[in-house]
Amino acid sequence: MPQPVTSQPGTATVRSRVRIPLTFPDGYRAEAEVFTFHGLADGAEHLALAFGAAAQGRTTDGGTPLVRLHSECLTGDVFGSDRCDCGPQLRESVERIAEAGGYLLYLRQEGRGIGLYNKLDAYALQDSGLDTYDANTALGLPEDGRDYTAAAQMLGALGVTGVDLLSNNPDKAAQLAALGITVEQRVPTGVHLNDSNVRYLRAKVERTGHSIELSRLVG
Repeated sequence: MPQPVTSQPGTATVRSRVRIPLTFPDGYRAEAEVFTFHGLADGAEHLALAFGAAAQGRTTDGGTPLVRLHSECLTGDVFGSDRCDCGPQLRESVERIAEAGGYLLYLRQEGRGIGLYNKLDAYALQDSGLDTYDANTALGLPEDGRDYTAAAQMLGALGVTGVDLLSNNPDKAAQLAALGITVEQRVPTGVHLNDSNVRYLRAKVERTGHSIELSRLVG
């Protein structure tokens, strides 16, 4: 797991913003205001997508924006892989944030921070019986190498100090809180279960305490 954050992040600034209409494969459409940034701690090209009231520069109805930190997953987000739940979570998150008003931070953290090629190597190890975390460590890599300092910087640049966090992952909430972002509540996503990802989802529940209600769906 990532080391606990012990200092506050430096300041980032908005580099640009552009409006992009989005259409998903199922026909759902949403209008996003997409932000890029200067000064992010890791130097990566992360994006913030504002939806609903946040895209109009207005305060959300409840006063606290709904925010999703979504780690890039080429296989799931783009190609529709069933080995994870990333693509369905992305689709769900956009609709829920568009309704509530808030931000989706699209973070370039493929494979929980290990990169695309390493993730595919880990898939091969999972095929031999290892779970998603043990496969990473068998490659000499961290179970989860993600650091959310840049996410906190992005929120700061957008003027966001408190969030309703759309996530099943307690580590995201803990890191944001340590970085000075108030997490008013953690809102779980739906359970996107299929025959190919049940071992993956079970590992997230059992190994890292994700709030995924698998027990009512699988034995």
